[in-house]
Amino acid sequence: MSIRFEVLDSRPSPMGEISLRRRYDSEVRAEVYEVKLGEEFLMSSLFPVAEIELAHLGLARTAGTGLDVIVGGLGLGYTAQAALEDRRVATVTVVEYSAPVIDWHRRNLIPDTAGLAADPRIRLARMDFFAAAMSEAGFHPDEPDRRYDAILLDIDHTPRHVLHEPHTAFYTVEGLRAASAHLRPGGCFAMWSDDPADDEFMAVLAEVFTDVENREIWFDNPYTGGESSNSVYLATKV
Repeated sequence: MSIRFEVLDSRPSPMGEISLRRRYDSEVRAEVYEVKLGEEFLMSSLFPVAEIELAHLGLARTAGTGLDVIVGGLGLGYTAQAALEDRRVATVTVVEYSAPVIDWHRRNLIPDTAGLAADPRIRLARMDFFAAAMSEAGFHPDEPDRRYDAILLDIDHTPRHVLHEPHTAFYTVEGLRAASAHLRPGGCFAMWSDDPADDEFMAVLAEVFTDVENREIWFDNPYTGGESSNSVYLATKV
């Protein structure tokens, strides 16, 4: 008999208590893994489709081989795992602010992405993605001139609904321009959002990048009996 509900880990963080829990969901007849920040749900193993598509869509518009990829936000690991499935990817640096989240993966607490931390192509870096993206030192401070083929971001709910107020500076022309400096020409910036396209943010992206678009990602929702959606912003550095 599966455990109905279990908190696998819960620890304080600068943004609030972060926890990983497992529960048996009778609606889908399966165990579900969820991450919460305080009382706010961040992600669920029930709905990983858009997180996976973030990697697929971002890398689909990234040319070349031996790709060097940044993933902003580790979460349950679906985006990083999908990036590693692309045979052209040589390295994935996952930038994660929360030490507990990195620890969950090193302890293989999430079955769907167990083994992720042991992949020789991956580096789990504990740092503030937004601070690194807007700094000259970037994501590898010992290699400040390093440039990446893709940045795949999944941290905040939307450009307007952020987890931490200082993040708002990133979603401006100045913030995105600083981040784009870490991309190679032709590199892709891709970002997950809980909402459909925000026209104002699309315009901001278009001031920094080219070929800007938003893809709505639909998936089955067993709780509503219908479909729900997230979306993925895509943009290319000139």
